[in-house]
Amino acid sequence: MAKTRTRSNSGGPRPWARRGMDQLEGRNVVFEALSRAVRPVTRILMDERTRPHPKIDRILTLASEAGVTIQRAPRERLDAHTLTGVHNGIIAEAEPLPEWTVTSRLNDCFDRGEDPFFVLVDEVNYEHNLGAILRSAMGAGVHAIVIPTRRGKGITPVVQRVAMGGAEAVPVIREGIPASLKVLRRAGIRIVGADMDGQDLWDVPMSGSLALVFGGEDKGVTHTVRDRCDAIVSVPLSHGLDSLNVSVTAGILMYEKVRQSR
Repeated sequence: MAKTRTRSNSGGPRPWARRGMDQLEGRNVVFEALSRAVRPVTRILMDERTRPHPKIDRILTLASEAGVTIQRAPRERLDAHTLTGVHNGIIAEAEPLPEWTVTSRLNDCFDRGEDPFFVLVDEVNYEHNLGAILRSAMGAGVHAIVIPTRRGKGITPVVQRVAMGGAEAVPVIREGIPASLKVLRRAGIRIVGADMDGQDLWDVPMSGSLALVFGGEDKGVTHTVRDRCDAIVSVPLSHGLDSLNVSVTAGILMYEKVRQSR
């Protein structure tokens, strides 16, 4: 029989993190936040019955080194505070991630002598998709993810849990997509959009500085965005399949760029 989670009187979960702070849930994301030290982790709530495990041991060591307070509590208390539904016996409170702009991140890339690699995602409404894109972006060496200022999901606890550290490694910038593309083009960045009617992805140059642009789950890139792209690409599909999940498409294109840049 499934366990019933304890809820607050309002019928929803009660965040453990204080107002203005991020709530991180799960061993992987808490470990990544502690080990990467991009922003301070301020305290940790851990299931009092958590058994010894290599990752837990590493979390405890890193928390001790950073002077982070660890509170032990019954699992039911963590169940009452979880915002993702999957806390794996650990919840952490952390300061918000550092804020970047497209311009500041571009300048940071140029200062380090690196070819900028940006991914722009217009209106992704499913948290798991944005989290999966962030996870792949971390592996592919992407410098930043750009999402619209208001539309779509932001960096929620679910996004951070699914990204499993991706949000710590890859800045997520909230700026208008057309305005961001204008800045990227002025900087000499090649812009490639993804849509069903595009060229086969391996026929399009993607090495060097690049910005990949994706639409939301239920639509491709808009005409306004298409007009700002240097090329439109698609993933060749078989058996009459017309499209893939946006996070899968993003992962394929990111790694095609990596392959071409080798």
